[in-house]
Amino acid sequence: MEQDVFKLGGQEFSSRFILGSGKYNVELIQAAVEQAGAQIITLAVRRANSDGAGNILDYIPQGVTLLPNTSGARDATEAVRIARLSRELGCGNFVKVEIMRDSKYLLPDNPETVKATELLTKEGFVVLPYMYPDLNTARDLVNAGAAAVMPLAAPIGSNKGLATREFIQILIDEIELPIIVDAGIGRPSQACEVMEMGAAAVMANTAIATAGDIPQMARAFKKAIEAGREAYLSGLGRVRERGAEASSPLTGFLRD
Repeated sequence: MEQDVFKLGGQEFSSRFILGSGKYNVELIQAAVEQAGAQIITLAVRRANSDGAGNILDYIPQGVTLLPNTSGARDATEAVRIARLSRELGCGNFVKVEIMRDSKYLLPDNPETVKATELLTKEGFVVLPYMYPDLNTARDLVNAGAAAVMPLAAPIGSNKGLATREFIQILIDEIELPIIVDAGIGRPSQACEVMEMGAAAVMANTAIATAGDIPQMARAFKKAIEAGREAYLSGLGRVRERGAEASSPLTGFLRD
């Protein structure tokens, strides 16, 4: 049986769980790698550019793909500058573009994200743009050279789950790039649901970082994502809009 993998920037990944490390600590990173099998971990460039205990690079194991993000960027120009810095620091060519002018809800600026994606792609970056789920923006990101599209499920850090479910499904149905659901996933069951919908992967951070037992929650996310993926590949059973249908024959069992 062919291994079920997804591809980004010429690399293959068998794990469909990605750790967002905004609330990072050593326990969280260890749990994500050892218990959830994470092969990609994001990092804020400001944390990779610090000395001593604050340098997240000291805690990410060898073999894990780094996904620097442009957290803090307020426009495309700032995002490009942060991405270039991440490459100079040895973080590779992968970059997650995050551009937010809104400081209250932390919603991504879609037009500036498209601009940054186009600029960075031309410089050889593998760009994974974080965006509010909108079909026209997603198409623009495809044309700009994005390697994947990363729609939010709910506001960052909210753990509210699939607030944008219907819009994410449109992207999954219409965009021929991996759809990685990012931000707002609060429970393993929600991660399972987006995988059943056909998402390529799920990024989680707060749901695991704020759990009472971080390693156990990491394991729960791994199992949920794998279950959702298997369900999607198997072809989910149909849904009857009206009435019911017996799963076993009913004829004859009431006869004398």
